[in-house]
Amino acid sequence: MALLKVFGLFVFTAVVEIIGCYLPYLWLHKGHSAWLLVPAGVCLAGFAWLLTLHPEAAGRVYAAYGGIYIGVALAWLWVVDSVRPTTADIVGVVVCLLGAAIIMLGPRHA
Repeated sequence: MALLKVFGLFVFTAVVEIIGCYLPYLWLHKGHSAWLLVPAGVCLAGFAWLLTLHPEAAGRVYAAYGGIYIGVALAWLWVVDSVRPTTADIVGVVVCLLGAAIIMLGPRHA
């Protein structure tokens, strides 16, 4: 159950980070209001805070989070940008998720 909670927190963190980066993209590339920078800043601050909620060492958390982030980013590509991931994208995500699992589930001895 703890693993599911960590995975869910990683997914939520990734969504918050992506929103924090997507809003400035909408302003810079799509001509939307500069006011989008306010919620973008809030999201990016929330993203940084969410990463602090994990009990593991920061470097390990960031490394494992990266694998989850890649999967969420490709889901965003499909759902929000309406671009279907390629076979290579899917294989890449599987490899990244396996790497994240190895990092998070591996033995903890120095």
